[in-house]
Amino acid sequence: MMSQLVAIPSISSASPDWDHSNEAVVRLLAEWLEPLGFRNEILPVPGMPGKYNLVATLGSGPGGLVLSGHTDTVPYDDKRWQSDPFTLTEKDNRLYGLGTCDMKGFFALAIEAAREAAQQPLKQPLIILATADEESSMSGAQALAEAGYPKARYAVIGEPTTLRPIRMHKGIMMERLVFEGQSGHSSDPALGRNALEGMNEAMNELLALRAQWQEKHNNPHFAVQYPTMNLGCIHGGDSPNRICARCELHFDLRPLPGMDMAELRQSILTHLQPVASRRDLSLEFTPLFDGVPPFETPADAELVRVCEKLTGHQADAVAFATEAPWLQKLGLETLVMGPGSIDQAHQPDEYLDLSQIDPTITLLKQLIRHFCL
Repeated sequence: MMSQLVAIPSISSASPDWDHSNEAVVRLLAEWLEPLGFRNEILPVPGMPGKYNLVATLGSGPGGLVLSGHTDTVPYDDKRWQSDPFTLTEKDNRLYGLGTCDMKGFFALAIEAAREAAQQPLKQPLIILATADEESSMSGAQALAEAGYPKARYAVIGEPTTLRPIRMHKGIMMERLVFEGQSGHSSDPALGRNALEGMNEAMNELLALRAQWQEKHNNPHFAVQYPTMNLGCIHGGDSPNRICARCELHFDLRPLPGMDMAELRQSILTHLQPVASRRDLSLEFTPLFDGVPPFETPADAELVRVCEKLTGHQADAVAFATEAPWLQKLGLETLVMGPGSIDQAHQPDEYLDLSQIDPTITLLKQLIRHFCL
């Protein structure tokens, strides 16, 4: 199964040159799940041609367990790979291939674990959820949250965590700020309105805001315990002897659980509008994408306690973002836990260590027994 999943290109990207449909992956998963007794629903993602979610349900009832993953991968540079990214290659006790750990491999292991449950009546349903476009827009998970479907009680997202339970992660926001003024000859500043100078002042405001947030918000569960802001790239002007008429800044912000993205954006706007007004500049402030909210499941939640007991590891926090916030919006008690390491994700020669396979299947079987049988 893993070999066939890796062989299907399903890259998601904001660049049309890279972006693929995930339909073939979703239909292959459905083909494997149907003989086990799963009811398959292939759901088009609204406004995203060629993109689909799969909701595969075994059994029925008001509760149950969701095993969730995304069907897409990031783009790749084949010149940096030692093997074909679309051919599962075993070497040095590792399985190499694009998506082996992030995260097509999880589906193969989840289906293998589900075979046991398919042989007996379930008290609560088992749902295997496969989403679209996690690596780009998160549109698949967002569509499910907006539809309020599927309904269940618990969800485990199989992102690579080396089988350690993760109950919280930071959010991610990527923002775009544009100032527009008036060009003119640099010999006389009165001839124009310098957008680059305005952006310089705006960046100072952003860094001051960052310092305030970092003083106010702290979470010791994270390796980087405070919210971060990175001023990532800036473009403005065209000549040293022309007043800069337009300047654009892109930056990212990674809020901690408990920080609201809408409030953060409003605070930024409140601090930057006076800069634009003083300098007679137009201001445009928009997200580069909708962003991923921070995520937290309480330490005393049943799913957290069960996964800690089964793995022998205390639930922890990570800096990378997942689809967990949208599963939470569906009312699901959610945890992130899967095979492989995030260190191998988004890298040339991505791999899943063979030592992760049997423990993953065993762990998933235990979860299914606990929450469904």
